[in-house]
Amino acid sequence: TEILVIDPENEYTDLCEAVDGTFIPISIQSSARINPFDLPKAVRGEEASPGEILRAAIISLHGLFKLMLGTLTPSEEGILDKAIIDTYALRGITMDNALEGGTPPPTLHDLVDVLLTTEGGENMARTLQKYTTGSFAGLFDQPTNLELDSHMVVFQIRDLEEQLRPIAMYIVLNFVWNRVRSEFKQRILVVDEAWNLMQYEDSARFLYSIIKRARKYFLGVTTITQDVDDFVESPYGRPIITNSALQILMKQSPATVDGLQKLFYLTDREKYVLLNSDVGQGILFAGFRHVAIQFVAGPEETALI
Repeated sequence: TEILVIDPENEYTDLCEAVDGTFIPISIQSSARINPFDLPKAVRGEEASPGEILRAAIISLHGLFKLMLGTLTPSEEGILDKAIIDTYALRGITMDNALEGGTPPPTLHDLVDVLLTTEGGENMARTLQKYTTGSFAGLFDQPTNLELDSHMVVFQIRDLEEQLRPIAMYIVLNFVWNRVRSEFKQRILVVDEAWNLMQYEDSARFLYSIIKRARKYFLGVTTITQDVDDFVESPYGRPIITNSALQILMKQSPATVDGLQKLFYLTDREKYVLLNSDVGQGILFAGFRHVAIQFVAGPEETALI
């Protein structure tokens, strides 16, 4: 099983090295680059048609640009949509031939050029120039240069500016999703500190849509967060939790445990367990079964920890 990890705090480095995995630092100083305009090579039913592939890519880009640009008016969304379509078309990629390949996809730089010459797109272009010629240039506006040939790949984003983390997580998530759709293989995706995505509606919706469709592509998704409230406050967080096949709750604070009791249908005894758990103790939920658990690390795991 291939393991893919989005690691915002560089906590998986030792584990990755121990199993001969690969870690990819995503930062302005790093040479690793992911082009958000890349197209998936989908191989599943209707999703494999050229029009659906390009349409899915454009929808994903809309979510990304809302993170970059902030709230857009309906008029701006329409202008942006046409600009994205035109940007692909300038590279010869249309709804009729998106599957043919051979043509390198456009980059963010190309979109900025299109917006600058589009009426009503000038302000969006100037904002996006921060990522093409400004202080964040080079990070999201160059062709993808990653080769994922390891059974465990960790994407590290700790060295990014705080405001860039949700954007980077979104782009990595989209990159992984494209890979998942291109080749059928058993995979596990681990999204650590997932609250980074849940605090924005578009990235939360994107994560939820992947989780909803993951099983069809042999993908298992694990989301991890320190504070379950981060999840529950998002309209997409609650269904992510309730649709998870397995859930693990570790020690909780008195301030949050009452909300968790309602969400997870905890008995008073289970609530007491979570309030008084030691390190490594908690409750495992598998369907309707609730089991008190304790994780005991073996010698090799203890050394890694």
